[in-house]
Amino acid sequence: MAVSQRRILLVDDEPRILDSVRMNLEIEGFEVYEADNGLEAIEKLGRFLVDLVVLDVMMPGLDGFETLRELRKFSTVPVIMLTVKADERDVTRGLELGADDYVAKPFSQAILVARIKAVLRRAELPPPTPRQEIVVDDHLRIDFERREVVVNGQQVPLRPTEFRLLYHLVGNPGVVMTQETLLSRVWGPEYRDASHYLRLYINYLRQKIEPDPSNPRYILTERGVGYRFVDYNR
Repeated sequence: MAVSQRRILLVDDEPRILDSVRMNLEIEGFEVYEADNGLEAIEKLGRFLVDLVVLDVMMPGLDGFETLRELRKFSTVPVIMLTVKADERDVTRGLELGADDYVAKPFSQAILVARIKAVLRRAELPPPTPRQEIVVDDHLRIDFERREVVVNGQQVPLRPTEFRLLYHLVGNPGVVMTQETLLSRVWGPEYRDASHYLRLYINYLRQKIEPDPSNPRYILTERGVGYRFVDYNR
């Protein structure tokens, strides 16, 4: 990944944090934009093409959650949230609103940079499978080359992490993928214990592609092990 071509938007109301994070990202070769509130962040996202947003939760006016909710109305750009509250409820809320990851304050600059690089890697689709277009059945069609998922004739937008998870499931039809394997392949080896990420994104995918998400036809749970995608080759 050529980080020199990557643009990051930092959103935080603390000048000290903006300065220190910007300096470290620029040393790593990133181009950095800044905003000190949610409204400015949304305005800059409308003006500049960025590859990732680092978004603080605790800000006056629009907080990070409200900013993310507005951002997701027009953009699928990856978002890492900064929060002093690292409990699972805050993490889950951010992920449900469309965040891709979170880092708890106080944090080391090395950890934040590593998380940024990991999220950017996840936004890149793996090499295409030999069968780039897969017709699962009359209800579901997936085109990996075009990054399209069509449900009942209607294209369904997926966020980059959702598409990457679907890629690994669909690429192994009928095979049980363990939680650890999916977490490692989709999020990275350092996320092998973050099972809440996987549960949430499996739910997101089911809501988008299943005729009845409460009784899934395609993404099946193997309790205590992981998940498998229906064998559409039969």
